[in-house]
Amino acid sequence: MEVIGDLPRELFLEILLRLPVESLMRCKCVCKYWCAVISNPKFIELHLKYNCNNNVCVLLKRCLLTCLGERENMLSLVCSSGFSFINLDVDLSLYKKEPCLQLLGHCDGIICLSNYRDDIVLCNPATRESMVLPESCLPCYSSISNLIPQTSALGFGYDARTHHCKVVRIVSYWEERSGSGLPHHSRVEVYSLATGSWKELNVVVPAHVWYSPCFETYFNGAFHWYAIDNNRNEVILSFHMGKEEFQVIPMPSALSFYDYSTYRSLFVWNGRIALVIYPRKGIEKSFQIYVMKEYGVSESWTKILTIGPLTKVEMPLAFWKNDEILMEGSDGLVVSYNLKTQELKDLPIYGVPKSFATLLYINSLVSVKGGNRMLDGDNAGENVSTLVTFFFSSLQIIKTDCLLLKSLLLLHFPCLFR
Repeated sequence: MEVIGDLPRELFLEILLRLPVESLMRCKCVCKYWCAVISNPKFIELHLKYNCNNNVCVLLKRCLLTCLGERENMLSLVCSSGFSFINLDVDLSLYKKEPCLQLLGHCDGIICLSNYRDDIVLCNPATRESMVLPESCLPCYSSISNLIPQTSALGFGYDARTHHCKVVRIVSYWEERSGSGLPHHSRVEVYSLATGSWKELNVVVPAHVWYSPCFETYFNGAFHWYAIDNNRNEVILSFHMGKEEFQVIPMPSALSFYDYSTYRSLFVWNGRIALVIYPRKGIEKSFQIYVMKEYGVSESWTKILTIGPLTKVEMPLAFWKNDEILMEGSDGLVVSYNLKTQELKDLPIYGVPKSFATLLYINSLVSVKGGNRMLDGDNAGENVSTLVTFFFSSLQIIKTDCLLLKSLLLLHFPCLFR
């Protein structure tokens, strides 16, 4: 077995896979060989898989007030160790002062941002790479007079068939003086990182997307929105990224008709869809949690528990670490509720009230410009072996690289040198 120093060369690759993106980005500047290895889709995929299993964080969007009283958007990462957080140095020049900035979703380290009016932006906060999507393929006017087009829904997720991310956009056309509260019709388009372009789908949208806080969620290959069907029933509208098809998922039977006094939020909890029901207003609020035990089967909705009543808590933000829920306090403070101990803990994270949004997030090297072909499971072992050989052949060319590698190992894994 070949060794580098006192360690087998395969172990060095395992160590590299554990380095944060920031260190790997610096390593790319050492020489063209290291840049080629770290930019290799095989290495990017292996690094992503390691972080998926070990380094899941919460990406938090909030508004802060400047000294001039203006609102500015800030992205922060909340880490599992001691609920520590760091502010991200991400270029939000398009949306820095946008009051309606939305986090649309997360896919392989890439996040999607929009204000539902102008540009849609893909961004990798770890690499600081961003890209504005091309203009819509749908016309900005309707062939039918007196109809006004409006983006009613956006979604972002992963297509397991093509191994690329997609953005879906629903445009609804509204009659100028209609009192129905529902659009005349809707059209759908999809942007794929594989093609770098939009295409319109010939599909019927079976329900109409409505607003409910912290509801839009990607799960099980599909993106989900809160929606109202033609019979005024509350439903979950899903769009499968691979099949490019819509599905209507009924709400729990107790919630079949719209209730103006309550909100609904949707999350992923322990590998299942979880629906949280809570009052819109009130000093004290209780939060009912329903879980869909079998995805897509309405009869499998089961009420698991009720949290509270809790004081000075506005809404849930994210399920995290299986037994923690991040929540927004009424004073703009983020709190964490432990489901096991039933304890509420204040976190040192502040923002303008009702400006918070969250995503479960993973740091990665994946590029927003596509070209990130994922590994096939059958060839994973061969790909790893090839990557190891390629990496260490480059080390033999420039010996000074070993000094940098040793410095990185000493910084991140000092136990190896004791």
